[in-house]
Amino acid sequence: MAEIKKPTKKKQKRHTYIFVVGGVMSGVGKGVASSSIAMLLQSRGLTVTAIKIDPYINVDAGTMNPTEHGEVFVLQNGLETDQDMGNYERFLNVDIPGINYMTTGSIYQDVIKKERNLDYGGNNVEVVPHIPEEVIRRIKAAATTANADVTIIEIGGTVGEYQNILFLEAVRMMKTEAPDSVAVVMVSYLPVPSSIGEMKTKPTQTAARTLNSAGVFADFILARGPVALDKKRKEKIARFCNVRAEHVISAPDVKSVYDVPLNFEKDDLSSRICEVLNIKDVKRSNLNAWRNFVKRSKDGKDIVKIAVVGKYFNSGDFILSDVYISVLEAIKYSAYSVHLKPEIHYLSSVAFSDKKTLKQLKQYDGILIPGGFGTTGIDGKLNVIEYARKNGIPYFGICYGMQLAVLEYAKNVGKFKNASTTEIDSSADHLVIDVMHDQKEKIANGDMGGTMRLGEYKASLKKGSLVARTYGALEISERHRHRYEVNPDYVERLTEKGLVFSGTSPDRKLMEIMELPSEVHPFFVGVQFHPEFHARPLAPHPLFTAFIKASYENKK
Repeated sequence: MAEIKKPTKKKQKRHTYIFVVGGVMSGVGKGVASSSIAMLLQSRGLTVTAIKIDPYINVDAGTMNPTEHGEVFVLQNGLETDQDMGNYERFLNVDIPGINYMTTGSIYQDVIKKERNLDYGGNNVEVVPHIPEEVIRRIKAAATTANADVTIIEIGGTVGEYQNILFLEAVRMMKTEAPDSVAVVMVSYLPVPSSIGEMKTKPTQTAARTLNSAGVFADFILARGPVALDKKRKEKIARFCNVRAEHVISAPDVKSVYDVPLNFEKDDLSSRICEVLNIKDVKRSNLNAWRNFVKRSKDGKDIVKIAVVGKYFNSGDFILSDVYISVLEAIKYSAYSVHLKPEIHYLSSVAFSDKKTLKQLKQYDGILIPGGFGTTGIDGKLNVIEYARKNGIPYFGICYGMQLAVLEYAKNVGKFKNASTTEIDSSADHLVIDVMHDQKEKIANGDMGGTMRLGEYKASLKKGSLVARTYGALEISERHRHRYEVNPDYVERLTEKGLVFSGTSPDRKLMEIMELPSEVHPFFVGVQFHPEFHARPLAPHPLFTAFIKASYENKK
């Protein structure tokens, strides 16, 4: 009689976790450090995903002013998130799901919702342990969804802040539960005061002790600073922060964030992390494609000058480029891919409200107007668009930049008297840009958070159009973030005036792309979506590449 074999149980995948926290001050580069660690582990054949925890009461990043918080990055499912999620997608070259982003507000919202649904069985619901437990549940769910060997979790803010203490409690709980599966990386800053001329470790020592007071101990310290860490300070940090000397990693300032993972690997960081997490049988890291990208970024044969005209650049005496970071990086990737060096100039749209200032635009090879909201700087943007159109300067308009290009054309070519957009003047005679039908009730009810047209949508392209040739396809899928659209009542009239709507929603109700024919203008394209969210270092976006090529032709 044949032996009956019992079915073998499928071995459950072992998930490991790396928490990245900040010490001393904000802005030390936790997002880039997290992205770099993730990419290095991915290069060794591991499946990696990344999570961002923001310590804000905001439920998502959509209602935050860009000058306060930087760019709002939209995920494939439409969730409005912190710009670090964009870093993760760009470094890992993958789409990150919505479960990988959480805020204090979203955590509390879910816990309260569960309490209202009696999911806690009538027990008292308390800040501890229920908030950290919900954080842990989400982290593990994200790891399972991605089937990840390693999950990187970046905790926003700086150790010692009241806002992120509950997230550190979640780290402590997970480390206690599975000490061999959890590692902690602290990214700390080591200043070199000009009056002293010596790198100081005391702030990092204090940060390490503050972290310890929450019951969490760093396995690695990434020592950020203006210069590389020397042996003496590395040993000092190891001694007073209770980490091994080889786990203190030098992270000096570099010209490009894309050098960061290569610098980390000089200290064999990915191998040391695998050792701490007991991850065995991993491949040797393969960074050839990344090294080639970094090399191209430094070997441009010629310069292409791009003017990015936005409303959010100025903040007192400072320029905030982070509000458009995905756009700026997308420009770079495309320029590098054709062996050009991009020279990007940040111009405030307010400065062009007076047409006398437009002459300075002659020095630029291409002009890009990114997305935005509100009335500030609108006259300046319309003047810039008119100048680019009339003078044959390659123009690329994104979201609001597309809507305003349509409006400018309606006003100056279509001769629609008193034409405007509902966002600027709802009483205008010709509302060429109007509120999307399904958004009107939301605006009337003040329902503004997370209610725009958000996330990935398909579009159909016109055969033979510039954009169809650029994509090499007649159907595309891109990410959106808008409430307003080209008013369908004006599409036919604008088309009769020479404007080409070369991309529409599959049902042809929404105008997704506008362009001018090549015999009229070398490159004049506006898109309702945000192509920058799909641009990656190793996979530049075709529209940005076409814009860069046209700009370089204009230069020549």
